[in-house]
Amino acid sequence: MSVVTVQLGQCGNQVAHELFDTVCSDAQDGQRKTYCTASTERFFHRSSHGDLVARAVLIDMEPKVINHCMNEAAHSGRWRYGDTSHFSQKQGSGNNWANGYCVHGPRHKEVVEELVRREVERCDRLAGLMAMMSVAGGTGSGVGTFVTQGLRDIYPKSFILNHLTWPYETGEVIVQNYNSMLTLAHLYQLSDAILVHENDTVHRICSQLLNIKHISFSDINKLIAHQLGSVLQPALTADSHGGYSRNPLGELVSALACHPEYKLLSVCTIPQMPSASIAYSTFSWPALLKHLRQMLISDSKMEEGIDWQARPPAASERSRSLTGANTSLANLLILRGKDVYSAETGGFDDPGLYTPWLSSGEALNLWKSPVPFNKYEKSATVVSNSRALLRPLDHMVRKAWNMFASRAYIHQYVKFGISEDDFLDSFTSLEQVISSYSQLC
Repeated sequence: MSVVTVQLGQCGNQVAHELFDTVCSDAQDGQRKTYCTASTERFFHRSSHGDLVARAVLIDMEPKVINHCMNEAAHSGRWRYGDTSHFSQKQGSGNNWANGYCVHGPRHKEVVEELVRREVERCDRLAGLMAMMSVAGGTGSGVGTFVTQGLRDIYPKSFILNHLTWPYETGEVIVQNYNSMLTLAHLYQLSDAILVHENDTVHRICSQLLNIKHISFSDINKLIAHQLGSVLQPALTADSHGGYSRNPLGELVSALACHPEYKLLSVCTIPQMPSASIAYSTFSWPALLKHLRQMLISDSKMEEGIDWQARPPAASERSRSLTGANTSLANLLILRGKDVYSAETGGFDDPGLYTPWLSSGEALNLWKSPVPFNKYEKSATVVSNSRALLRPLDHMVRKAWNMFASRAYIHQYVKFGISEDDFLDSFTSLEQVISSYSQLC
């Protein structure tokens, strides 16, 4: 089954381009034929000339980034985008969610939906749609939300996963908290699951683990693509009966988003190191899984600086605040590489990691692949529906509310059709999400 990716705005297009490049390189890197075939079918189709063509639609209100992504892909010699699978205009959304959602989205609705329809019809079987965007600007957030709304109407029974890039807390867009708040509040009603990468966290990994001195957006996008690829590439699941999973989005959603109040997913991957160091490093499953488990418990996204004092509560302890532990609703553990079937994963079955109203047997899902991913002999990823995103979400809503209380920049949204009541509805929606995650214990 195939995934159609909708790339929205500058960030969405750049991250998605890196994702296609990562999965294409991984699938063609001397891997097993069945793995390569499953990956290719999932993300690409073959043109009449035999070229690999990404199952993607590129959308932006300015042409520069789309042109760059298409040229880069074509020059790679390994894959390319479809010649007519893109749409752009000459004028952007001005970092205004309302401009994207109320003006550009409706104005270009039919042409965008036709592009997606054509891409869907190329699939023998559709696994779902993945919309990739930033929440800080105007096109990714505003047009992205409008497009997701249209996709939900047209494909009501298909899985929709939104991948969101969360802005730096000290970002350059002064209204980024408004844009983020409006995006998330609307997507919560539309999407089956929302997978989030925080720029601040990814930046720290680039700096402290990958030893990159002058970090560019390209470095950040490559790391996000690596983590996404580790989740989306073919793997063996409990229900796949010895074959690679057929429906990655459906299985991801069913494993992690088991309640409509809880849709926020975060990712931890181990190991992460400079590419030049990989050949000189050895990894063991017990060490990797010990570190990954503690990263989950202590809500740390990288193995450096883990809080080893944080621990899940014993059955007799009522409060997790005393133990400093993160609480999960559900976790998906994905192991890839050599000797994967010998890896002991019992530490992730600990009931103390999870909310008491789900058994650990229901809350933990395990995927495995004996094929190494992206040059790592062994690697482990956990996708978690937990309290991990509670702090950045609460921080964003509070900053947006402080601006709203003084009516700062509200007129910029009102002039495009977003009222103060729309803001209040979005605040109310996200306060409910914050309350739900706060009560996970």
